[in-house]
Amino acid sequence: MDKKIMICDDSKEILDLLAIILTAEGYLIETESESSRLMSRITKNIPDLLILDLWMPIINGEQILKLIKATPALSNIRVILISASLDGKLAYKSSNADDYINKPFDIDDLLSKVTAQLT
Repeated sequence: MDKKIMICDDSKEILDLLAIILTAEGYLIETESESSRLMSRITKNIPDLLILDLWMPIINGEQILKLIKATPALSNIRVILISASLDGKLAYKSSNADDYINKPFDIDDLLSKVTAQLT
């Protein structure tokens, strides 16, 4: 069975880049640029992994992560936070996320962290 990854980021360029990289590795990819639609989408089609931008308009990544972890049907989704913010690493350490990636990211680092979460 192929692993499903949902990517949520308000940057279309980041969404496209991550989708290209991860599709080439054989993952099934879905993307969402609107944080307000993410919970509905993952509830209908639960991914194996969520790559979640920390700083987004409307609902930020920390708020989404809290909702996911508080929802029993979704609480086992592995979550990698991604951010260009200097505070991103601190937010990751205080959250229930499974890993963290800095933007700009190294492709090898991205792939090793994704693989680690999906094995």
